Order: sequence, then structure tokens, then C-alpha cells
Amino acid sequence: MARNTIKGKNTRKGSNKATGRDYSKEKGYQSTEKRKKYRAALNKANRKAGTYGNKDGKDMSHTKSGKLVKESQSKNRARNRGKK
Repeated sequence: MARNTIKGKNTRKGSNKATGRDYSKEKGYQSTEKRKKYRAALNKANRKAGTYGNKDGKDMSHTKSGKLVKESQSKNRARNRGKK
């Protein structure tokens, strides 16, 4: 079988099978108590700011000093993605 062929049923763009990416380590990291509390704090701040679920494209973002500020989702998530 050729090296770049897709194996398995899920061939959607971005799936594990299509990209060859293994999310098992990421799943373990995201399920730790520390990360759960981090996400819960951001969700709580989002709800308090009135921006949770209203599709305004805003997120709560941590500043370097640790404060939470409203910021566009695209800028916040692009800056905080893993660097290779």
C-alpha cells in the first residue's frame, strides 16, 4: 500500500485517519484537572462578559499579567496554538 493513502473509514479533512495525526497525548493533556479548571475559568468569564454563545466572535484571553480581556477568537487562538 502506498505511504500517503488513507486507511479506515473516516476520510473527512482533519480526521486522524486523513491527517495521520495522533491525538492521544493531547487528549491526556486536555483531560487533566489543571486544564479543566483553566477552561472552566475562561467559560465563567465568557458568561460574565455576556459573550458566551452569542456568536459575536469574541473570547476571553489571558494577558501576560494574568488578567482576562475580551479579544477576537481568531487572534487569540492563532497566537496560542502550538509552535513546531
